[in-house]
Amino acid sequence: METLEQLEGRLKAAIQAVRPADADGIAKAEAHWNAIAKPLHGLGRLEDVLSRMAGIAPLRRDNKKCVAAFCADNGVVAQGVTQTGSEVTAIVAGNMLTGQASVCCMGRVAGADVVPVDAGMLTEVPGMRSIKAARGTRDLSQVPAMTRQQCLSVLLAGMDLAGELAGQGYTLLAAGEMGIGNTTTSSAVAAALLERPAAEMTGRGAGLSDQGLEKKISVIGRAIALHRPDPADPVDVLAKVGGYDIAAMAGFYLGCALSRTPAVMDGFISAVAALAAVRLCPAVRDALTASHLSAEPGAGSVMEALGLTPVLKLGMALGEGTGAVSVMPLIDMALRVYFDMPSFDGIGIDAYQPQ
Repeated sequence: METLEQLEGRLKAAIQAVRPADADGIAKAEAHWNAIAKPLHGLGRLEDVLSRMAGIAPLRRDNKKCVAAFCADNGVVAQGVTQTGSEVTAIVAGNMLTGQASVCCMGRVAGADVVPVDAGMLTEVPGMRSIKAARGTRDLSQVPAMTRQQCLSVLLAGMDLAGELAGQGYTLLAAGEMGIGNTTTSSAVAAALLERPAAEMTGRGAGLSDQGLEKKISVIGRAIALHRPDPADPVDVLAKVGGYDIAAMAGFYLGCALSRTPAVMDGFISAVAALAAVRLCPAVRDALTASHLSAEPGAGSVMEALGLTPVLKLGMALGEGTGAVSVMPLIDMALRVYFDMPSFDGIGIDAYQPQ
């Protein structure tokens, strides 16, 4: 296992190696959109999505797509902040492995492969790839969720996986998650990074009662007060009140930016991981597309902090990467227009002009 010093060094080197978006690539994509024989900005946000993607890598008519689904358990479940127990994490993770989970069903329609990853589950699922440093986090209401070394180990493993998938020819990546209790950890990370009250960032997750929501908010507030995570140090925040799935996704987004591979975010938990990644390395933001606005109450604040506008608003709160795969067919359709439609010159009519 790498030492803390080695891990810190690897993270620093990766951050320094990330390049911002290519402004020329974005400008060329925007010019191409305006030359296509359709009303200016007729595809709305989809044109913006593709133009931003063109700043990371040349656009291609067809993408090879993959969702990495990071699965992990959270010790804070012991505080009664969820409806179900941690055993459900392994059950759903197993369904991902056999192609029966929600994200797998939707991924088949979208043409996206799903790679489930054990980022820190309590239970081993035979055949699943593992990057874990421990079997679940500790109870963040009592002690820091993980050590800094454990957090960095999983974060950098997520980063390495993004690079590996890019090396296998995947040209559009997404991160999903599965882990009972992870709306608690993500709300805690969001509250700490944004320095906002826990009540503003915390929702019912998988259907908590009013009493359950109050308990969840109280647990998060007490944990932040106890551990005092440093909002200027995203790794400190992740280690003290986060989860292994969030750390892995933050690293995954860093790896996407490093390998110049566009990445589609999922919902609230994914967006919180993206916020941690962007706080570590602002240029990561250029590689990200926000798929949808989660139903969780803190989602809007996190998106605002990221400076990103979600493509969809469907009230989704499933996770796993389902929001990310939902927007992939829309990206595919926009790419067909981008590559297959004739230009105004090609059909002999005057182009639209901005008024």
